[in-house]
Amino acid sequence: MIPGLDSPVRRGVSPLRATHRIRAMSYYERHIFFCLNQRDNGEACCAQHAAQASFEHCKARVKAEKLNGAGRVRVNRAGCLDRCAAGPVAVVYPEAVWYTYVDQHDIDEIVDSHLKCGLVVQRLLLAADVGR
Repeated sequence: MIPGLDSPVRRGVSPLRATHRIRAMSYYERHIFFCLNQRDNGEACCAQHAAQASFEHCKARVKAEKLNGAGRVRVNRAGCLDRCAAGPVAVVYPEAVWYTYVDQHDIDEIVDSHLKCGLVVQRLLLAADVGR
């Protein structure tokens, strides 16, 4: 091993930033963001597909399963996530897994599989090339 090669400064990273990255921990284990965007011009949007009801259902399920709170799961509203063509959409971080869903049964599957157990729901994955 070459002395100093692992030094953050020698790799072009300030020691403060390197230390911050090492110590940084997420307050939540996972976030799920639901696009709730409403377009008034008639363009496709997630709000046209009962996204608000799905968000509320997910939030209630997460709470009922006691998955909410620090170190657990946070259910968040989001504006446009720019994947309108596949709406409605939700994304789970930190994994950056994008889902499309049809009904509350799909939301239940996301909660039970991904949010609770960390297992991606393959059948609900949003294709990588789908955008606005």
